[in-house]
Amino acid sequence: MIITAGIYKGRKITAPDENITRPTLSKVRMGVFNTLYSILGDFEGKSFLDVFGGSGVMGLEALSRGFEGVTVFEKNRKAAEIIRKNYNQLGLKPDLKIGDSSKLITRLDKVYDVVYIDPPYMSNLYESILKNVTGGIIVVEGIKDIGFEGLELIKTKNYGDKSINYLKNISFFNDL
Repeated sequence: MIITAGIYKGRKITAPDENITRPTLSKVRMGVFNTLYSILGDFEGKSFLDVFGGSGVMGLEALSRGFEGVTVFEKNRKAAEIIRKNYNQLGLKPDLKIGDSSKLITRLDKVYDVVYIDPPYMSNLYESILKNVTGGIIVVEGIKDIGFEGLELIKTKNYGDKSINYLKNISFFNDL
């Protein structure tokens, strides 16, 4: 896999075994960050949380494009080690939390500007994450119809069989 844009554009990273994760395709990553840019504008000073890290590519894309703070959750220890290696090869130290994302999300003491949610295929983890998420824009990959109290659907984009939903945390924006 290659980072698609920003200061690390073209840099190769390692993906975990496909039995462990399913990396987000480069065209989907480009689409996600282009859409986020149209919603947020400049990423400078903004924070990003990747709730299911896999290879760590979404966090690396975020850092490459100018996000200031990136946190990655990953449950699988082998995948977490690959995330560490991917960050280290770029001279970065990951803010990596190893453990069950549905439990880690309840312990956050920080509100993120963007929260990216792409759980393991057919895992049914969406509800447990969405009811505890703290963030401004929540990007959810993988399900076509989504709704949750306090979140407003602002955009849906489809990439073949992939559906990406962009939700706005209403209380986050009301507090600004």
